[in-house]
Amino acid sequence: MHPNNSNNPPLNRPDHCDSRLDRRSDLLRLGARVIEVEIQALSGLIPRLDHGFADACELMMACNGRVVVTGMGKSGHIAGKIASTLASTGTPAFYVHPGEASHGDLGMITGQDIILAFCNSGETSELLTILPFIKRIGAPLIAITGNSGSTLARQADIHLDIGAPDEACPLGLAPTSSTTASLSLGDALAVTLLQAKGFTREDFAFSHPGGNLGKRLFLRVKDIMHTGDAIPCVEQNARISEALLEMTAKKLGMTAIIDENKRATGIFTDGDLRRLLERSTDIHATPISAAMTRTFTGIAQDRLATEALCVMEDKRISALLVTDEQARLVGAINMHDLLESGIF
Repeated sequence: MHPNNSNNPPLNRPDHCDSRLDRRSDLLRLGARVIEVEIQALSGLIPRLDHGFADACELMMACNGRVVVTGMGKSGHIAGKIASTLASTGTPAFYVHPGEASHGDLGMITGQDIILAFCNSGETSELLTILPFIKRIGAPLIAITGNSGSTLARQADIHLDIGAPDEACPLGLAPTSSTTASLSLGDALAVTLLQAKGFTREDFAFSHPGGNLGKRLFLRVKDIMHTGDAIPCVEQNARISEALLEMTAKKLGMTAIIDENKRATGIFTDGDLRRLLERSTDIHATPISAAMTRTFTGIAQDRLATEALCVMEDKRISALLVTDEQARLVGAINMHDLLESGIF
């Protein structure tokens, strides 16, 4: 039978298009409803912040060990994220899986630590199993649950209640609003501690050396500059043609001019070359000293790479010579080096 003779309408028929549009509208409506429900869960969390939250913060600030964050299932994923956030914002922390804890990982926990446990029901067996050990070693327990009457809440030194928000899942089964509220409360702890401790951008960058912020705050010119034979340079008695060969070979768009003591006396760039060619200069006979730019911009090797970037942008140049206190040439850097460094 020909496809057009079937009971299914062809894709280009108006009624099919209307049906598809209705379905897409329903999908958008359902998605928006999930977000609305979770927003309500977060809004309901604010009035629940009480002295227990402040007590938890003070306890974590006074901790001589680590904050051991734990949770099972979806709460475990939240716990892992909060452990990472705490650690990166000045509160040493790590995650312990409660199921693995009772099979040897309890040895990672000491009496100097604080336990931060996430569990919506407060009755997860894997967490309850390790409660006697936590009590025995004397590690304070902070519990974040949605059930203030639960075993975990009652056994905790401090209980932070997220309430019992309606889950965005229409079946009421998949943790959605409850995990969002738990995540937000964990973030609130981490960021409050960050501010209370006076944690700075520099502190953050110190624990994120591989990130852009860490590179911007710590990466120095000497870490990325070209040195030794990789520096394009000629002596000031060289001819322009020799300087051009050096500039072409080293591929930095310029070459440094140095005297007999290796002090930088000038720079020769692509722009200088273009101006020479406009004047029909004999590059094989003319000394580079007659064509170089004497008032060049340099930078010290201990300056931040971001400072080099600012200088280049301000002067509208693409390369810098790196000199020491005696104006001796020690390196060279160009915009491509800064791009590759990842400071942008």
